[in-house]
Amino acid sequence: LYAEYEHEEEEDRVPESPSCLLLSPTRHFTLNINVGGMVYSLPYRLAARYPKTRIGQLATYTDHSRKLELCDDYIVQSNEFFFDRDPKIFHNVFNFYRTGVLCIKDELCPHNFLEEINYWGVRIKNSQRCCRISFEERQDELNDQLKIQRQLIAELEMEENEVLFDDLAFGSTRKNIWNLMENPFSSVTAKLMAVASSMFVLLSLVTMTLNTVEEMQYKLSGRFYGEYVESFCITFFTLEYLLRLASTPDLKCFVRSVLNTVDLVAILPHYLQMALECFEGEGMHLHSGDIEAVSSVGKVGQVLRIMRLMRIFRILKLARHSTGLRAFGFTLRQCYQQVGCLLLFIGMGIFMFSAMVYTVEHDVDNTNFTSMPNAWWWAAVSISTVGYGDMLPETNLGRIFAFACISFGVILNGMPISILYNKFSDYYTKLKSHEYTAITKARGKVRFARRAAKRLAECCEDRPEIIN
Repeated sequence: LYAEYEHEEEEDRVPESPSCLLLSPTRHFTLNINVGGMVYSLPYRLAARYPKTRIGQLATYTDHSRKLELCDDYIVQSNEFFFDRDPKIFHNVFNFYRTGVLCIKDELCPHNFLEEINYWGVRIKNSQRCCRISFEERQDELNDQLKIQRQLIAELEMEENEVLFDDLAFGSTRKNIWNLMENPFSSVTAKLMAVASSMFVLLSLVTMTLNTVEEMQYKLSGRFYGEYVESFCITFFTLEYLLRLASTPDLKCFVRSVLNTVDLVAILPHYLQMALECFEGEGMHLHSGDIEAVSSVGKVGQVLRIMRLMRIFRILKLARHSTGLRAFGFTLRQCYQQVGCLLLFIGMGIFMFSAMVYTVEHDVDNTNFTSMPNAWWWAAVSISTVGYGDMLPETNLGRIFAFACISFGVILNGMPISILYNKFSDYYTKLKSHEYTAITKARGKVRFARRAAKRLAECCEDRPEIIN
């Protein structure tokens, strides 16, 4: 990457000879450069060494009109060229003309620094290699942060962009419905809707949990009480999803949204379960000798149990009202490479240590390491440092391998924790900041406290009139 810089370093520099210096009288004059109010004096001979740069062109051009095109202003009396640019970065450019090396300070913004040196015509290759490596690392880190910031804003901008409703059919009505469902602080009704949504999620989870307790399984018309409560909650969730779908200003963004996908996954299992229960009920009336029908009914029962298990995904609906859960999901999406590497290392460790322990333990009497798949479970709980103790090696060599497996797990588990935690903390802070800004802006429109005080004042004013 940097090898080409060593060969191109002299491209922009004009070789000087003693005869050239003597024949050109301008080489003894000084350029007065005013950048942001700070005046720099630079000899012509130093600036002319780099004729492709902006200052080098000022030193080499003989046409005064062309010089004026290079600067923002010029004063004849003091012979000063004015530039409305950042003086802090130009100080590094000024040192470059004097020393021939471009210094890069860590406190400078990489994007601003590149913009400024491009304006002055100085190339980043003129800096030292160590400075370039550090600069490019900071630039990559800044680009990642800006990318994350854009993605965060893209996820939230659809909730706030009310201009999209102007060109839609029934735009005002759809905007009111959208604010009711997505912006809790847009009105008192929207706030109550958000509270109701959270309460229904908690109610459905509590009901689903209590349905598994035998002492609380009371039936009404052949169904448990809890099933009626769950059906009522699912009806509310369905109505909530349909209102969002009908009022969305951008259908593609709505479909791609993770939160909307979670809402759909939360309600679909209930309707699939109802359809399978109907199919299973019809299958019960079939002739008992029909083996294929009985097997199909058994498969339907297995699918039905899976559908019932999928109801647990309703808890993910809390992510719509929880900043922490949204930050956690965003962290996993952004750190998929680190998480993928972690899973790859765990898989390699499980396969390697299970093979080693199986090799030395499978000949032991009454051993649990009867096959490598059985040894995978032992390796998994050992690498995760859980250690249930249901399987353990009995030979000395197997114990040595077990110690190596546990040590590998300790090292492996400690590697990505700091990265994931730092990213989660960063995303959580940004989401909370954006949420606080949006809430503060919305609260300025709603003014809950002012409304309550106004209502109280009106009640106090009306009471004497009633008495009179």
